[in-house]
Amino acid sequence: MPVLVFLTLRVRDAVRGVWREVAKFGIVGALAFVVDNGGYNLLVFGLPGAAGGGSMRTAPVQASVIATSAATLFSWVGNRYWTYRHQRREKVTQELTLFLFANIVGVAITAGTVFLARHVIGLESALSDNAARVFGWVLATLFRFFAYRRYVFVAP
Repeated sequence: MPVLVFLTLRVRDAVRGVWREVAKFGIVGALAFVVDNGGYNLLVFGLPGAAGGGSMRTAPVQASVIATSAATLFSWVGNRYWTYRHQRREKVTQELTLFLFANIVGVAITAGTVFLARHVIGLESALSDNAARVFGWVLATLFRFFAYRRYVFVAP
């Protein structure tokens, strides 16, 4: 019986640790989502109710790149100094390179689901695009979580 109790306590502690990590990862990701989408909308459309639009109203692609870059930087800082603060690498450039690679793969996963929906399945509505993006976002988020945990934020 003591072995069973020991194993039960061990599993419980492991699950609690992962759930805390998942919660922190989720909070950082949600805030990065706000930085990305909020930044894009401010750059392209300006403040709500303001006439004329944002400063980059004629350059939405560049605005998207700037907003996504800001969100990626925010996510790296948030995950490095909060979610994985006890697991970060000593070589910051190596960690940032791995982080950026994981995010590029995540972007490819999300774009891939849209590509599949449009060009393989043949769906071309706003609803199907958004459903494919949400599905891709979920897959990419799962990939990022495990990549960060296993390869990016690991103690030396």
